[in-house]
Amino acid sequence: MTAKILRFLEDSRPATPCLVVDLDVVEANYGALRTYLPLAEVFYAVKANPAAEVVSRLVALGSSFDCASRGEIEHCLAHGADPAKISFGNTIKKQADIAWAYEQGIRLFAFDSDAELAKLAASAPGSKVFCRILVENSGAEWPLSRKFGCEPAMARRLLAQAGTMGLEPHGVSFHVGSQQTDLAQWDTAIAAAAQVFRELAEAGVALKMVNIGGGFPAHYRKDVAAIDAYAGAVMTAMTRHFGNDLPRMLVEPGRSMVGDAGILQAEVVLISRKSDADDKRWVYLDIGRFGGLAETEGEAIKYRIVTPHEEGRSGPVILAGPTCDSADILYEKAGYEMPLALQVGDRVNILATGAYTTTYSAVNFNGFAPLKAYYI
Repeated sequence: MTAKILRFLEDSRPATPCLVVDLDVVEANYGALRTYLPLAEVFYAVKANPAAEVVSRLVALGSSFDCASRGEIEHCLAHGADPAKISFGNTIKKQADIAWAYEQGIRLFAFDSDAELAKLAASAPGSKVFCRILVENSGAEWPLSRKFGCEPAMARRLLAQAGTMGLEPHGVSFHVGSQQTDLAQWDTAIAAAAQVFRELAEAGVALKMVNIGGGFPAHYRKDVAAIDAYAGAVMTAMTRHFGNDLPRMLVEPGRSMVGDAGILQAEVVLISRKSDADDKRWVYLDIGRFGGLAETEGEAIKYRIVTPHEEGRSGPVILAGPTCDSADILYEKAGYEMPLALQVGDRVNILATGAYTTTYSAVNFNGFAPLKAYYI
């Protein structure tokens, strides 16, 4: 909770639920990443929070952008991003969108399959392409599935093939999982990327870039290391596996860039019990999984929640959202407690919610409006 956000909430008393993002925190996070990982080019993962205010601030700071769709590319271009600093990083793209992006000047594309490579060769000739490899996601609080990436052996074949199809085989990418808490995961992933580099070099294909993806964390309930520790782990792994011949490095922060910059304020709508003997209260907020807290699915991302009664006695609660959907339960097993003095109508602050909340907010499910956001 920054002083600026606190002042805004006290002075404006906006209707809840609402997200308030301090853009100065976004800028500070960008600056910290540039300080501690100076050899890496920052490609902000737009999907984390595509707000015009966030994109414009990062454009002014010199950031590049990782985009997953034509819509995200259009949005970044409209707010001043240079096409040369945009990566079309989704491995699943329509042929027409590849062609459109190429017409806009985009020349950096991700892929992980024969069919995607063929689309790129047809619609983005001469472009730099990088192949995403599958890596372990152990230690990630929001692990990524096998939906993206291919086995390293397949990546070697595809990258070699790219050079025969009028494309530049530029490098390798991976993602160790979002909200990654195990710093050793980058060593394992970078080792796999370096092996692809070596084997292709032996075949006469010289790769130039490693995209280490995202995974740097925001601050939720579980303590995480500081950004300098993450940067140190990355650079130690890079020098261990590439020596002094370091390739171009890209990093795609999303959650770590905007997560801690935002506070979501909600109202307690109802407090109830399921029986007279039940010692666990149900606390219903005016926001739930469909209103922007989708990452509570499986109780994966555990947000810190602050109430107006922090000094009093607390008791166990189940936290849920307001919709008429039985899946709209935030936390039932994670051991959340809230003050016994908590009342219907109290406002609570859900911390570190600047990432993946507005973008996950449903359009109008159950008639609830999309999450309102303020950027200050």
